[in-house]
Amino acid sequence: MSGTRLKEFAAALDEAALTRSTLASGSSGLTGVDEAYEAQEALVARQLGRGARLTGFKLGFTSTAKMRQMGVHDLIHGRITDRMRIADGGTFDAGTLIHPRVEPEVAFLLGGPLGPDTVDPLSAVAAVAPALEVIDSRYDGFTFSLPEVIADNTSAAGYVLGPWREPLELADRGVLLEIDGRLVEAGSTAAILGHPLRALAAAARLAPRGVLDAGTVVLAGAATAAAPLPPGVHVRATVSGLGTVGFSTVRTPREEA
Repeated sequence: MSGTRLKEFAAALDEAALTRSTLASGSSGLTGVDEAYEAQEALVARQLGRGARLTGFKLGFTSTAKMRQMGVHDLIHGRITDRMRIADGGTFDAGTLIHPRVEPEVAFLLGGPLGPDTVDPLSAVAAVAPALEVIDSRYDGFTFSLPEVIADNTSAAGYVLGPWREPLELADRGVLLEIDGRLVEAGSTAAILGHPLRALAAAARLAPRGVLDAGTVVLAGAATAAAPLPPGVHVRATVSGLGTVGFSTVRTPREEA
């Protein structure tokens, strides 16, 4: 696919997000992963052109549950920006999205550069936190090919970070996802590639331009399957020994009436 066609497809994805419309899966013409990441870069560039600022790096399909849910089998990555940030305990208008879902994660805050030459990825970590990620596909029915979801910036839509704390052992910690106090998903940090640190090592290998800088937030990937995110609810994730993180979605005008 030509560079012009890739930019046109990135523009179509961008417009779909802005107008809450969808594209048909299979309409992209993407032939492989390399093209898909070029389209992703063009998509993110459009967001940065409107004033957004890069804040982090996210990994996708790091859990068996996530791979099974989405019908794909490869680790992927995308970018997050300051305009996707939702305050812990804050509110978010899910009505701005198409078919939003939410999933619990573990986040790392880098205190130093992380790249392929980093012998011990944990040495680059300043802090860890429980996190929630809001995802939203710009394709009909949340259905897509691997190149298509990569081009769509791995369905990135929003993220919430809980309180940061000093790095601690993250192996096999229980993870709960609740909506309005009702348990909707339960899992373990072991679902993230067996151990979240493996996701950090993967981020080191996959880092764009070879390195992730200090201050970068790394979302390690989902610990459970994603749950639908309706309006007018409170969402909370708990990672055993690490803490909790949450936010609320605003009610629709009909619900408020």
